[in-house]
Amino acid sequence: MSEQAASRVWQRMRALVLEQHDRRREVCAELGMSFIKVKALRRIARGPLTMRELTEQLSTDKPYTTLVVDYLERRGLVERSVHPDDRRCKIVTVTAAGQAASKVAEGIINEPPSVILELPPAELAALDRTVAKLAVD
Repeated sequence: MSEQAASRVWQRMRALVLEQHDRRREVCAELGMSFIKVKALRRIARGPLTMRELTEQLSTDKPYTTLVVDYLERRGLVERSVHPDDRRCKIVTVTAAGQAASKVAEGIINEPPSVILELPPAELAALDRTVAKLAVD
C-alpha cells in the first residue's frame, strides 16, 4: 500500500471516530462534566491511583489534577485517602456512585455507531481482523 493510501485510510479512520461518531459530547452531557473529568473517573474506576499516577495517566499537571479530583470528590464520585506506606501521597478511590457513573460513561463510549453495526458479517470480521493487527493492548 502506498503512503498516499495509508494517509487516506488514516484520515478516514480519524474522521469516523473523532468527527462523525465522537461520543465525548454525549457522555459529557449525560454526566454533566467535562471530558477530562470523565476520563479521570474512568481511570480511577479501574482501580485506586495515587495523585501522581493519575496525573501521569491524564497527561496533566499536578494542580490541574487536583482541581479535577476536587470536583469528582465534591460530586461524591471519588474519595481521597492517605497512602498507607507514604503519608505524603494521596490515593484516589472510586465510590459506588462513581463506579455507576463510570459504567454509564463506558456504555456510551463503547457503543458502536450504526455504520459499524450495519456492516455485513464478512466485512465486520475483516475489519475486526485488521483493527486487531493495529491495536496495542
